[in-house]
Amino acid sequence: YIRRSRGYFAIGVSHPKTHENIGTLLRSADAFEAAYVFLIGRRFRKQASDVWSSWKRIPVFEFADVDKLRESLPYSCPLVGVEIDPRAQPLSGFVHPERACYLLGAEDHGLTAHERNRCHSLIVIPGSRCLNVASAGTVVMYDRAAKAEARRIA
Repeated sequence: YIRRSRGYFAIGVSHPKTHENIGTLLRSADAFEAAYVFLIGRRFRKQASDVWSSWKRIPVFEFADVDKLRESLPYSCPLVGVEIDPRAQPLSGFVHPERACYLLGAEDHGLTAHERNRCHSLIVIPGSRCLNVASAGTVVMYDRAAKAEARRIA
């Protein structure tokens, strides 16, 4: 196993509505080489949508709330919320931290105000409507990988 870039990232969802989305997010996290996946407020179980059995390669952590997640963040690893919020920076201009933990909100209500306030920064994916949580996570991971590749070859 050879790591392609410096740094690392994790991605997770607060109070996910469906387990299937977590399986799909886990599969994408495996493809984009996430360090780990996490859930806030919901227990993980293996999903048919994770056709690669990514849970065998990527740890899945569970946290009771965003404060417990913040307590567990590695040194110098900011929490980046992905949310439609007036304070959020558009993903297109966002410079991903070398180390980052991305937090996505539930499909039906997004991140709570408390969760948004606990994030070090907020980003928003452009579009006229919000995306499915697994799709939004995949877009963020792709953006991180594409920008890292562009820096590498520049």
